[in-house]
Amino acid sequence: MSATKNRPFLLTFEKPLCELESRIEQIRELARENNVDVSEQIRELEAKADQLRQEIFSSLTPAQRLQLARHPRRPSTLDYIQAMCDEWLELHGDRSGNDDPALVGGVARLGGMPVVMLGHQKGRDTKDNVLRNFGMASPGGYRKALRLMEHANRFGMPILTFIDTPGAWAGVEAEKRGQGEAIAYNLREMFSFDVPILCTVIGEGGSGGALGIGVGDRILMFEHAVYTVATPEACAAILWKDAAKAPQAAAALKITAWDLKNLGILDEILPEPSSGAHSDPIGAAQGLKASLLKNLEVLLSLTPAERREARYQKFRAIGQFHDLGA
Repeated sequence: MSATKNRPFLLTFEKPLCELESRIEQIRELARENNVDVSEQIRELEAKADQLRQEIFSSLTPAQRLQLARHPRRPSTLDYIQAMCDEWLELHGDRSGNDDPALVGGVARLGGMPVVMLGHQKGRDTKDNVLRNFGMASPGGYRKALRLMEHANRFGMPILTFIDTPGAWAGVEAEKRGQGEAIAYNLREMFSFDVPILCTVIGEGGSGGALGIGVGDRILMFEHAVYTVATPEACAAILWKDAAKAPQAAAALKITAWDLKNLGILDEILPEPSSGAHSDPIGAAQGLKASLLKNLEVLLSLTPAERREARYQKFRAIGQFHDLGA
């Protein structure tokens, strides 16, 4: 099977690499059919492909990283949970009559440790995306998340959240049901929890929808994920009245993992497989699991009071600046 068939969702900047990989596979197939030894030529081409892959993925623009973060095959919250956990039981409902499929969660066992995991869930195809509202959670979703986090705090289980949403659902019905209040309530309550909280941006972290489950002792982020106050398309439409200027907005918004690390918002950047998390979901999950367990070990050595104070001070420090002209 050709590389092109393996990548039904090909991004523009991936095309040169895909074409080279396709050539390698064609040569390998012809060599098998004609019983010819071309192993040396194959090695040279594979080395060239590795070099090209490194060049492409080490120099992506913010707009290209946004494309990767939105890749239809990028691992989702449920993908990571199922790949990392020894046991997993999904819990449903906000106890007020709603069960939002755009935000999933439940109890799990990670490295033998009972934890509560929750996060945004996008769909794999059009039908699934419509069902899950493209990962845009409703007020019921954030209230379900709060119910699960309160359960974790009550029984002393660490909270692990996974962020992957273009933003909270902005429909009229969501506003009627108290979208802003639901997110604000989560922000307040997450500062008060005694248990460790680890938040990981696995794909697209958008606006208040991301913040609704984004207050943690550690903020982790995959290297090709993005985290932003508004989508670049929305920002471009507001500032320039032209959504086509989204790439310019993406650069100005400082949405990449390195931007956020430099700004002191992020604690750790998680490396991805060479062609992005979608190219090796199991490898990405193994790296995430190792980081989560490492950070949990450190956080569990602190007292609840120490964790709460450090969490508070962490967020108080975000946005501080020095006026060099003063």
